[in-house]
Amino acid sequence: MFEHTNVFNGNIQSNGNRKNSARFKHLSPLKERLNGFLQPQPSNYCLESTTFGYNNTNQSVMKEPTKRVIVAGATGYLGRFLVQELKTRGYWVRVLIRKEAQQSLFSDVNEFVIGQITQPDSINGICDTTDYVISTVGITRQKDGLTYMDVDYQGNANLLAEAKQSQVERFMYVSAINGDRLRHLKIFEAKERFVDELKASGIDYSIVRPNGFFSDMQDFLSMAKKGTVYLFGDGHYRLNPIHGEDLAHACINALENGEHEVLVGGPQVLSQKELAAMALKAWNKPIKIRHLPDWTRRFSIWLLRNFTSSKTYGPFEFFMSAMAMDNVAPPHGSRHLKDYFDEVVKQS
Repeated sequence: MFEHTNVFNGNIQSNGNRKNSARFKHLSPLKERLNGFLQPQPSNYCLESTTFGYNNTNQSVMKEPTKRVIVAGATGYLGRFLVQELKTRGYWVRVLIRKEAQQSLFSDVNEFVIGQITQPDSINGICDTTDYVISTVGITRQKDGLTYMDVDYQGNANLLAEAKQSQVERFMYVSAINGDRLRHLKIFEAKERFVDELKASGIDYSIVRPNGFFSDMQDFLSMAKKGTVYLFGDGHYRLNPIHGEDLAHACINALENGEHEVLVGGPQVLSQKELAAMALKAWNKPIKIRHLPDWTRRFSIWLLRNFTSSKTYGPFEFFMSAMAMDNVAPPHGSRHLKDYFDEVVKQS
């Protein structure tokens, strides 16, 4: 069983059971359990008089929007932007979290549920009363004894089983660009196995394959801060990374338009060499880029695969393989990487 709170202006609400099948366990004590986590927030929803629920002054509840969405992976970089975009568009949003304290990451969520996606019993009934499921669940580094197969495949498969049981309208899964071409990598072996299962599930689906996030580009900033950026080869391969807010907008567009498979990139295509120079300029460093022969990349992957476990080599295999190909997706959004770099440097 998973734990559930429905929060409105700092108070716990009863559930509206459209399908009368949700199996929730209330957190208790009621208001006191959330005191300090959530402060009263203004609401844009219309209030209707009813005998169900209450607020601080009278017996009222929010008028239910047209569609209800559950977001898994909401506490991550993209997940928080997705929740924000959904609320901006007027959706009713349920968020899966692993622990109570994570409620403080959000200011305008209709409902929280506590569960572990890798533990099926803890998410029993999690999709009940929802129309759409969005999952950004996945790991880059394997830790806490969990592998890519445990999380990226099996965790999402557990969620899909719940979605099928609840007969949701659509399941959106956020993977990554070129995953279908890189199935031989451990991380994409797990992701693409789930993609195959989702496509065969009978549920209407949307698969989003974004380019790298702006936040992923901080590796270039970290090297640049030390004065030198290292690249494999001549740095001619291109990519168009995307800001999380722009990606969230593209995801919800795809959800609403019923698109089955979508590639999404940012508005600006850069070569790796241009990206390296941009990172150095952000720190006001001279342009110093060291080009390593590509055989060093291939040899490093071989060494890691043969002398370390997949938990160790998985992230490096992914990064070094992505650096040896173009990663360009259709442009979306208006936010530019230079502005993001400048903001990160300013805040450091």
